[in-house]
Amino acid sequence: MLTSSTDHLTLHILNRLSYGPKPGDLDHIQAIGIDAYIQEQLKPQKLAMPKELSRRIAQLPDFNQSPPSLLKKYARKPKSEANMTAAKEERKQAQPQALNSAIAARIWRATESPQQLQEVMTEFWFNHFNVFGRKGKIQLYLVDYELNAIQPHTLGNFRTLLGAIAKHPAMLIYLDNTNNKVIKNRKNQQAQTKNVNENYARELLELHTLGVDGGYSQADIIALARILTGWGVTQDKNQTATLVNPAGSYFRDDWHDFSDKQLLGQTIKGQGQAELEQALDLIAHHPSTARHISYKLAQWFVSDNPPPTLVKQLQQTFLTSNGNITTVLQTLFKSPSFLDPNTFNAKFKTPYQYIVSVIRAGDFTVTDPRKVNGWLNQLSMPLYGCLTPNGYDNTAQTWLNPDGLLRRLTLIEALPQNIATPDKPQRPLRASSPQMTSFTKEALQSTLGNMFTAQTQQVVAANSGTAQGGALHDRQPTLLLGSPEFMYQ
Repeated sequence: MLTSSTDHLTLHILNRLSYGPKPGDLDHIQAIGIDAYIQEQLKPQKLAMPKELSRRIAQLPDFNQSPPSLLKKYARKPKSEANMTAAKEERKQAQPQALNSAIAARIWRATESPQQLQEVMTEFWFNHFNVFGRKGKIQLYLVDYELNAIQPHTLGNFRTLLGAIAKHPAMLIYLDNTNNKVIKNRKNQQAQTKNVNENYARELLELHTLGVDGGYSQADIIALARILTGWGVTQDKNQTATLVNPAGSYFRDDWHDFSDKQLLGQTIKGQGQAELEQALDLIAHHPSTARHISYKLAQWFVSDNPPPTLVKQLQQTFLTSNGNITTVLQTLFKSPSFLDPNTFNAKFKTPYQYIVSVIRAGDFTVTDPRKVNGWLNQLSMPLYGCLTPNGYDNTAQTWLNPDGLLRRLTLIEALPQNIATPDKPQRPLRASSPQMTSFTKEALQSTLGNMFTAQTQQVVAANSGTAQGGALHDRQPTLLLGSPEFMYQ
């Protein structure tokens, strides 16, 4: 039961630094203290992953194979028409496994991993550096993109993270930098710019770093696009192609514009690969980047319209710490804005946050991640399914509407039908005990700290009839999970 302001703060910390409480989480944070819990989450490497969770993830199809090996596996050319038919069918059946494995791993980690802040920040950065998982061959790169380009740097250095993203095939394919190359005149070898593709350069400045009001110009976009010429993804064995990422991205001298460029008032000498490093250094340490990233972190963790004073404080920390993400988060979690009781349970959950928090609160194990992603699709937020580079919005204005609420309530009302029983073991959720002891009104109130208002508790108390489908004899748990209070964090 939440009985004091300290208890409400404990729940606030759990709601923002994790995907909501599982049974025992409130007791854990109250036992070690809020500060210790925050430091624990900021050092995820010290929190051991459950062996069963690690085993399940490791056994996912194609999960531990590199993108080049997956490309070779699924793109090989058959020698005969019969083989061609078989190979087409094999590719049809096998290619989606990479995407489904990425979905399964994300859902399992989010619902079960003790490294909750790591998972929250993985979602934050993937959304910030969004790629659409169903464009071309991107699905074959998704696991590597998330595990090797994003996760190692979620709480590290922003410049390092930016560099890993910029050179990864998933981003180069998604924002068309594979088409960003120059054509040289055969007579005088002068670079022609008519084939320069500006897509990635524009989003790198507008979405990933400086922000739309960050002080760059169209000329800066063109300059950065020319710096990015030659960076692509290819199986070409040409001597001019240099492998720059084990995932399969290359830099090709013969596709690069070697002229000098002017970017944000500074000259970038034409020198090949080193130009991108110099450009990323300039962009990552720019004050506008510090402000843009600080605003997005404040909006994610504090409120849809974060206080300018908080953004300014985080911006200063970002600059003085050389873009250290952990240091910025430490400043955020200690700030008066984050600790303001008016922010407690005041940020509307996105569909992803809502579904994951339901699974955690009920202490369920997901046995069919594709089914859970199907629920997210019904709520317009499937994993790796955002078409646009700006990622999914995380504010109430996008998700708080009658249609969205109705869809959530419909899913929750049907939740008992998705929990495995002895006679229907194939359902997508499995309870922690056959008696579903974690899925009772009393258990949920203990897990969630009784965040519920007197009005909600009265409604729940008056509705103890059979849930939809007869799978449970009590509607009270689903009423709690469908309550207005549980829609917020």
